[in-house]
Amino acid sequence: MNTKKLWIGFILVMVISFGILGYYGIEIYKEAPPIPEKVVDPNGTVIFSSQDIKDGQNIWQSMGGQEVGTIWGHGAYKAPDWTADWLHREAMFILNRYALSEFSSDYESLDEEKKAMLQKRVQIELRRNTYDPNQKTLEISYLRKDAFHHLSRHYAGLFMDDPEKHILREAYAIPENSIKTDERMFKMNAFFFWATWSTVTERPGMDITYTNNWPPEKLVANEPPGSLLLWTGFSVIILLVGIGLLAWYYASNRDKNEHVEIPKVNPLSGVKQTPSMKATLKYFWVVTALILVQIFMGVVTAHYGVEGLGFYGFPLADILPYSISRTWHIQLAIFWIATSWLATGLFIAPAVSGKEPKFQKLGVNVLFLALLVIVVGSLAGQWMGVMQKLGLAENFWFGHQGYEYVDLGRFWQIFLFLGLFIWLFLMGRAIWPAIKAKSENRHLLIMFLIASIAIAAFYGAGLMWGQQTHLSVAEYWRWWVVHLWVEGFFEVFATVAIAFLFVRMQLIRASIATSSVLFSTIIFLTGGILGTFHHLYFTGTPTAVLALGASFSALEVAPLVFMGFEAYHNIRLSRASEWVNAYKWPIYFFVSVAFWNLLGAGIFGFLINPPIALYYMQGLNTTPVHGHTALFGVYGMLGIGLMLFVLRDMDLKAIWREKTIKYAFWLLNIGLLLMVVLSVLPVGLAQTVASVKHGLWFARSAEFLESPTLEFIRWLRVIGDTIFAIGALYLGWFVFGLKGGWSIDRK
Repeated sequence: MNTKKLWIGFILVMVISFGILGYYGIEIYKEAPPIPEKVVDPNGTVIFSSQDIKDGQNIWQSMGGQEVGTIWGHGAYKAPDWTADWLHREAMFILNRYALSEFSSDYESLDEEKKAMLQKRVQIELRRNTYDPNQKTLEISYLRKDAFHHLSRHYAGLFMDDPEKHILREAYAIPENSIKTDERMFKMNAFFFWATWSTVTERPGMDITYTNNWPPEKLVANEPPGSLLLWTGFSVIILLVGIGLLAWYYASNRDKNEHVEIPKVNPLSGVKQTPSMKATLKYFWVVTALILVQIFMGVVTAHYGVEGLGFYGFPLADILPYSISRTWHIQLAIFWIATSWLATGLFIAPAVSGKEPKFQKLGVNVLFLALLVIVVGSLAGQWMGVMQKLGLAENFWFGHQGYEYVDLGRFWQIFLFLGLFIWLFLMGRAIWPAIKAKSENRHLLIMFLIASIAIAAFYGAGLMWGQQTHLSVAEYWRWWVVHLWVEGFFEVFATVAIAFLFVRMQLIRASIATSSVLFSTIIFLTGGILGTFHHLYFTGTPTAVLALGASFSALEVAPLVFMGFEAYHNIRLSRASEWVNAYKWPIYFFVSVAFWNLLGAGIFGFLINPPIALYYMQGLNTTPVHGHTALFGVYGMLGIGLMLFVLRDMDLKAIWREKTIKYAFWLLNIGLLLMVVLSVLPVGLAQTVASVKHGLWFARSAEFLESPTLEFIRWLRVIGDTIFAIGALYLGWFVFGLKGGWSIDRK
């Protein structure tokens, strides 16, 4: 395909997609659920203020936020979704009051006709929008005020030290006195009330709530609106169209001559490594160490699923609560994956031009130290925040922000942002001479530089919210980081990096690699940029966001259907020549990336992407099925593959003892698959049935999840986790053995 046309296509996709993303971002600012200045009773008595709600949001964040249950379906899978839980409890409190007043009985004892009558009354009570936009005041009835105080006592007992709530605390993995003062607890309850009010209150002039009738709760008529069904059907049509067009493209291009004369010997065998290239080795040692720690944190987090406050009898939650182990598990994954990719870039850049910029090694070493400070400092700050040792402002800056995937405090975010620009500077100065030389690799190098700029720049989206930014707005920017930075431009960078590695080895022609990378990027970003909206269906956003998210997230799946082509291509390359076989295991990790792209990002991703599916599945264990198989299966395996590629290039004379890395490869992949299919997926599917039948509150409840059947299924995760962890140990033993000598032979 013509390179010029591909560049035009790339630019158009970027400009149009980000234009739409930005426009509807403004709409989200305008149409987010209002935060009332005052919440009052009919007599005008102030119950709590907007500042109480905002402070309550910060208190919720300080105890772990989205790492302890969920709000609007986003967060952890242990403990309830607090909005769904509050909504059900509030509805039941009011229904029981009605039943006692009308029939001198509790609600559950009534016949179906009387229940239906009272349900209609509670729907009118809760769904009616009583917010006054002129006075910025929300008036609630005396009955709802009583419900607020009743539920406040329940949650105070749960998050503080009510002995009667001990069993429930253990089921939810919430340590005693997670919230330490009555004032903090009152404010967090104010935030819970407002977040729940948004889920059940209808938008002005509409018959859907601010969160598009989410969560499912039949008592209050929270059922899927017609728009969900409409856009679900449309998303399936879009997917089929996308698959059809890509199938036509692959069929029309499969006979094109891509034959390359494979060199007799490794073209890199005579390449001299620069000091800065050698200096990247320590990055990969840290990557390997972080993998091991991250997996241990995963084991602890998973075990909290069956023993909420302990680890095989030891009261671990006293010093390492679930919210911290889960935070560190996710944060370390992002750290080591990003470090592997960044180090690969630092290794490749000087090799491109064959020149070592002045002080490049010093820059690589300074950046390495900065990354260590960020990792240690941010993890320590998160522990301090969750253990309630910081004030709200200090927690925002140095502790735990409470937003999944971007939990680190603002100071550490800024530190990391600056570190990424140092990395970009080191990358740019190293490859710029090669770009100016106008070689056949020039277009590929420009794409490499663009991807590097995007990695540095788009992390800045994480700085777009403040300490007390509206939750809908913070969610909009958070998904810029999670979806566009982690899932988007790192993917582009990895695609370019892999292509360039093969071009350097003369296994692919530069022209073919360039057109393939540009085409893949266009296809990926066409769905990927606007596909960001599929995370925002139920976070207080307008219906247009749902429509765009449903349509374009379906397109994200289309190219993943053809991952078999990529896997076959990579396997064929690994067998192209005897010297290429030395790269067998790095390439096999790329093959596994293709497999997990299809299964984890593709099948499991589309399982939860359509609006009607996500309506019932958001916040259930079907999400970590996608999360584990996409984050580790795709990005993690890719990070390991890139690391092994660089380690292979660092010592071409060494003969790898492949038995250890072979075990690592198969155990990691088999363990991940068993972890998902034996435990996480069955739990998620069981929760989905419960969500459809009874509502999200029940699917996330201790009553349901602590049942013997589901507890047994959660225990089955030990099988996959153990195999996976052993694979990680084999990987660590192999990587450190490359330096220690036990993983290699000499020619």
